[in-house]
Amino acid sequence: MGDAKETAGEAPAAWTEAAWTAFEAATRRRALAAGEARAWPIVARAARRVMRAYTTGFFLASRFLPRQKRDRVEIIYATVRYPDEVADTFPLSADERGARLEAWAAAYETALACGGLRESLEAGVPCFLAAFREIVRRHGIPPEHYRAFLDAMRRDIRPRPFATLDDLVENYVYGSAVVVGYFLAHMYGAAAPERLSDALAAARELGIGLQLTNFVRDVAEDRRRGRLYLPLDLLRAEGLGPDADPRDPTARAGFERAIRRMAGIAEEYYARAARGLDAFAPDSRAAIRACIEVYGALNRRIRADGTIGRRESVPLREKWRCLPPSKYWRIPLAYLAP
Repeated sequence: MGDAKETAGEAPAAWTEAAWTAFEAATRRRALAAGEARAWPIVARAARRVMRAYTTGFFLASRFLPRQKRDRVEIIYATVRYPDEVADTFPLSADERGARLEAWAAAYETALACGGLRESLEAGVPCFLAAFREIVRRHGIPPEHYRAFLDAMRRDIRPRPFATLDDLVENYVYGSAVVVGYFLAHMYGAAAPERLSDALAAARELGIGLQLTNFVRDVAEDRRRGRLYLPLDLLRAEGLGPDADPRDPTARAGFERAIRRMAGIAEEYYARAARGLDAFAPDSRAAIRACIEVYGALNRRIRADGTIGRRESVPLREKWRCLPPSKYWRIPLAYLAP
């Protein structure tokens, strides 16, 4: 599970908007030409390429899922990655970002109205959205969850500060991360039908933890974009106001204390998510546990240091220690596969 933004500690390998558009169009053409039976694996392989390019930690953790679930995780990732790139990375004006997101949202609604993957592709729906619609249908994911995600991406275009952690979670993190955890929880499956609510609760805890780790790692970068995800009451406790700049030497120490405090809060969310692990289907637990441990390790590094301007990362050898040794053989295959 994870939010749309990369939280493994390494800088994403950014694709340009033109590269995204060309890659998606080529994938959709191949899927349409292949026919209904072959369209799904073509889109899934393309989604794997997106995930492999943007995240090491989540990509590694997801290798320990059964193939069918792994394909669906990769499609979910690609479906949230593009809107996040629109909101964050592509060199667009605020109006252009908004227009791109509205077009993507309209395509999602078109997909929901279609009868299957091929019909969605023929209607011009981007291939990852078309495949995601099939996941929504197969796993009973409430369609409004993805709408909430897109609302969070819209808020990134014209950001505002958040008064408290509750304000941040309710009005941003819910859409940017919690509902993504819900997508995954529905797809991972519960240990038993009556445990689904427990699995969703654990997904919520993990989604919030992942997003808070992302925030504390990228305080300076977010501030340059005009965003502030540290709650104002946390900053006021350090004598800082909403206009404070973490790059200002007089504010730096206060920001670093606030970062360490918020990383401590994130740690509590990871702990609660770990306690809920048994709510998930047994064949999903290794991947979820690996996710908790990899990103928990990153969060602990940030909490121990909290230095502004240093983008913390988890060394690859430490990530490997978080993964199930009996399944190490899957890792080289994942990177060698075309």
